[in-house]
Amino acid sequence: MKRSIYLDHAATTPLHPEVLEAMLPYLSGHFGNPSGAYALGRQAARAVNEARSSVAEVLGCRTREVVFTGAGTESINLAIKGVAFAQQLAGMGNHIVSCSTEHHAVLHSCEYLDRFGFKTTYVPADRYGTVSPQSIAEALTDRTILVSVMLANNEVGTINPVAEIAAAVRERAQQMRRRIPVHTDAVQAANSLDLNVAALGVDLLSLSSHKFYGPKGVGVLYLRGGTPFLPLQSGGGQERQRRAGTENVGGIVGTAVALRLAQANRQEYSSASRRLRDRIVEGVLAAVPNANLNGHPERRLPNNAHFSFEGAESDDMLAALDKHGIAASAGSACTSATWEPSHVLVAMGVPLSGAVAALRLTVGPENTDDEVDYLLSVLPEIVAQSRARSRGGASPK
Repeated sequence: MKRSIYLDHAATTPLHPEVLEAMLPYLSGHFGNPSGAYALGRQAARAVNEARSSVAEVLGCRTREVVFTGAGTESINLAIKGVAFAQQLAGMGNHIVSCSTEHHAVLHSCEYLDRFGFKTTYVPADRYGTVSPQSIAEALTDRTILVSVMLANNEVGTINPVAEIAAAVRERAQQMRRRIPVHTDAVQAANSLDLNVAALGVDLLSLSSHKFYGPKGVGVLYLRGGTPFLPLQSGGGQERQRRAGTENVGGIVGTAVALRLAQANRQEYSSASRRLRDRIVEGVLAAVPNANLNGHPERRLPNNAHFSFEGAESDDMLAALDKHGIAASAGSACTSATWEPSHVLVAMGVPLSGAVAALRLTVGPENTDDEVDYLLSVLPEIVAQSRARSRGGASPK
């Protein structure tokens, strides 16, 4: 029987059994619309309210500051566009500060806002993909209305000092006698990093359920009370009139359970994932000539191993891994069909020859040492063959 080894946990994670169990009643008998003024509707509304309270407890915020969305991408769009338009209408300015290594949901939201008179400064990251608090603070102007910096990079796994960035923004904003909200894309962080919003110092935080063993199609937006915000989706009055549309009750219930489990098991998850990740890093660097580890060597997500193999090609290596039953990726799952060089690697200064020869291997605690052994047994030859097939490439001696 062909092996099936899943090493793409940054793209999505399997549904946790406890999450599925919690969701099932709301996918069958408890099917009411939460807006319904009858028993089934009240039952569904109660489930959504309990889930919201559970999420708020995990994030360390008030229940009314939790907004459920249809995806992490929607959460990010709501955060950036909702604050930007509200600030613009209030005459507070039109300038946004972000980073060149952000997820496309952030970058494309900022590009979209360009059509409406907004301007975005993209602060460069260093060679590890880290953005510094000082560089963010220096980019602020008296027209800045929002800062958005991700907590952990979805491609290379580098962890940004978001708490320090938020503190630097507050200090600079106070000097300018302004309030500048700070948003963080924490989509990749829930399994291993503390999401307490007070400790992070952020005003908005985005999550995606399927990244932490929850269902696909559900996101979370933390929106600090008093933060300027203009809803983007019109219709009913759901989510305190911040996100219209009938709630995905089963998905919301599952998300709350998944987030609670993820944050409760952070240390166990990190320890198990880091051990496997380190085996992959050490094994690949020892067995594959001219292999380079991308991202910060220490301040990175515990499950992320991201490499460049100059002279090879990502799509070629991924196809070969797939034939061996190994699921991996080159970078963001949202852009995997384009086969363009990773904007994250390019922003980090990785040469084009390395940016088109990248592999992202992201493990979970359910992976085994036997699976890592198998990966390490086939990957060196896969890289060598890809290099030999590439234009100008040659199989290493």
